[in-house]
Amino acid sequence: MKERSISFILLITAFGALVALGLITYFIFQAGVPLIAKVGLWQFLAGSTWNPTAKPPAFGILPMIVGSLWLTFGSLVIGVPLGLAVAIFMVELAPAWLAVVMRPAIQLLAGIPSVIYGFIGLTLLAPVIRATLGGPGLSVLTGAIILGFMILPTIIAISEDAIRAVPIAVREGAVALGSSHWQVITGVLLPTARSGIIAGIILGMGRALGETMAVIMMIGNSLAIPVSPLQPATTLTSNIGLEMAYASGQHREALFATGVVLFVFIMILNALATTFVRRPGTSRRSA
Repeated sequence: MKERSISFILLITAFGALVALGLITYFIFQAGVPLIAKVGLWQFLAGSTWNPTAKPPAFGILPMIVGSLWLTFGSLVIGVPLGLAVAIFMVELAPAWLAVVMRPAIQLLAGIPSVIYGFIGLTLLAPVIRATLGGPGLSVLTGAIILGFMILPTIIAISEDAIRAVPIAVREGAVALGSSHWQVITGVLLPTARSGIIAGIILGMGRALGETMAVIMMIGNSLAIPVSPLQPATTLTSNIGLEMAYASGQHREALFATGVVLFVFIMILNALATTFVRRPGTSRRSA
């Protein structure tokens, strides 16, 4: 009876999480899809003008999509090589005591509030970029650098687990064939753990795409389409965060429609990550 009761409680808890996700999905789509249908999907996605208060209003989110892609790609350029290098160092090169110290220190990065990252980018990084590279300082580059560090815990943790999950026999076999330590890392460990590493990168990409507060503080929030990393921009999340407080009517519906687009992007990324994690091999064991 006790075991059945515990199983029932766990089932209800898991079902409650699914119900919450379903309600969130229904609420967002119910509020946003009607405006997309009214404006037209292509016009909504490819329109370059966002002016909900004009007569007639304009609902084009292309500048936000381009800004989100710029920021996400830039954060991956910075975060992926650094995160993968740290994961390899912790598994293969660092002494055991150092790896034990580094692991909670890296996990601590995930617990720092995003507003702190935004404050650092606003007060320290933006003036340096403005003085050395030009531009307003609050730009895509500033946001990408900070987001690159914000996604490090996700990439490092999953990549480390994937590399550690490679069977010891595979390592020993490569050494027995005369491979050097570096050849074992690059030719055996990384290809074997590839699925888990890619899954970590995709989840980090989702984190960068969905970040709001730090982005609002660092990216400049310009509705123009950025053509350079030194230009300000806006993202899907930052526009929602800035305008939701005073939006009403169709303006509010347009922000929910933007949330629908963002929701679809995130679900696609999560589906890709799940696909890679469930592939046969090391990534499944690491999951």
